[in-house]
Order: sequence, then structure tokens, then C-alpha cells
Amino acid sequence: QVQLVESGGGLVQAGGSLRISCAASGTFSKYHMGWFRQAPGKEREFVAAVTWSGGTTYYVDSVKGRFTVSRDKRENTVYLQMNSLKPEDTAVYYCATTRAYSSRWHGDYGYWGQGTQVTVSS
Repeated sequence: QVQLVESGGGLVQAGGSLRISCAASGTFSKYHMGWFRQAPGKEREFVAAVTWSGGTTYYVDSVKGRFTVSRDKRENTVYLQMNSLKPEDTAVYYCATTRAYSSRWHGDYGYWGQGTQVTVSS
């Protein structure tokens, strides 16, 4: 059993930065971790992921160069550092677990957090 809790969201002006966190409890080892986001009226979108070892990361094109995903194995925590934020980044951000390597499909992710709201003003 895995439980995920996101935190760190909030309101920020365009061009600003936020770091959101995903704290895991239960069996966490060897799960790859992904971040997804969903804005009102829009489809859930893959954002970024990191392998269980932390050695490989991958991103959706729209956030490359601005967002960085990482994990701290000792703390069982995954982070998403978001820089140069844009209004179109506004969404609820979710973290999730998967055993599928390099998956960008939400159906491959089994455990999900409750989400944290990120709002970027212009």
C-alpha cells in the first residue's frame, strides 16, 4: 500500500517559481514517480517523471528547461521545481507511482495523491 501527499502549491506571478513536494508512505522503493496536471475543462496532462533510482528524468516539451523533477530516497519524497512559470501552467498538480519505465500514460500509474493547486497570475 502506498499513500502520496502533495504540498507546496499556491499563487505566484508569471515568471516566478514554486517547488511542490510529494511525500510517500508505505512501499515506495522501485516505483517510478510521475507528475501530472489538470486544468478545469482540460484533459489530464503528463508533466514530468523520475525513475526510482533518480538517475533518469523526462518531461513534456512545454516545461523542458523550466521544470526539474527529483527525488530524495532517504526522505521518500519527490519534488517538482517550477521556474519561469506561465499562466498556462495553472492547474492541479498530482504525483503518482508506476512500475512502467518512461511511461507518460496515466493508465500506467497506480497510486495517486490528492493534488495541489498551482495558480499563475499574469
